[in-house]
Amino acid sequence: MGLDVRIAVTRTVDGERLVADRGDGEFLLTPVSDLGAALANGTVADLGALGGRSVDIADLSLAPVVGTSGKVICVGHNFTQHILEMGHGLPEYPNVFSKFREALVGANDAIELDPVSSAWDWEAELVMVIGRPARRVSEETALDYVAGYTVANDISARDWQRRGSQWLLGKTFQSTTPIGPWMVTADEVDPADGLSLSCMVDGIEKQNSTTADLLFGPGFLVSYLSHVLTLNPGDIVLTGTPAGVGAGREPAEYLKPGQTVVTEIEGIGRLVNSCAAPSFAA
Repeated sequence: MGLDVRIAVTRTVDGERLVADRGDGEFLLTPVSDLGAALANGTVADLGALGGRSVDIADLSLAPVVGTSGKVICVGHNFTQHILEMGHGLPEYPNVFSKFREALVGANDAIELDPVSSAWDWEAELVMVIGRPARRVSEETALDYVAGYTVANDISARDWQRRGSQWLLGKTFQSTTPIGPWMVTADEVDPADGLSLSCMVDGIEKQNSTTADLLFGPGFLVSYLSHVLTLNPGDIVLTGTPAGVGAGREPAEYLKPGQTVVTEIEGIGRLVNSCAAPSFAA
């Protein structure tokens, strides 16, 4: 898209606002409130020139970078080594599910581990952010519809995930999926280059892979999904997790309140999230 800018979303007293990092050391708090809308109306292309006041990124309360509208589509069993560690054969087609926006939290927010589950697992993931409407697009042109990439951790309640044939309930618990801190535009990074992707829990490395291990790449996924429904600006696609998840270990390892999860993808960003009990009263 030729935008040459990183974009974050921060909470302010006036609601959410986009923050632009133009690469010159200055972070601008813009008057724009929603990334999906800004992508749809072309505002993102001029975001760095919109004006706004300089801010210190360390002082900001970062919200989920993708805002509050749009679809959250997820792909499971999409890193070859992860598929093998879980004892499955390589699928012929992507394993697709979804989650709701209530699951998303910011890059430094707490991950809320509801005590109804005893099997909270980590899953570092590359995320695509759709930049313009995509319907029945070819794999060859599909990446033209991707505005950029961000980082997520698809924290999963494995016991709830296994209660039925559909994964939704184990994947969409409220306030469990950190995402951000930036959307890095697609002209700045390319998953085909094999970007390193990692997850640490309390400083101990749990996952360490690269996007070169993706079974179904970003272009294929956008094309495949666009034949089912229109992908719109601000929609996101979580592309799957590599080997090293807790459920694949012997014995299995799961997250507990008080632990810290660090998720990072080369050239895109880093999430640092503490695990906590839910904010509602027990």
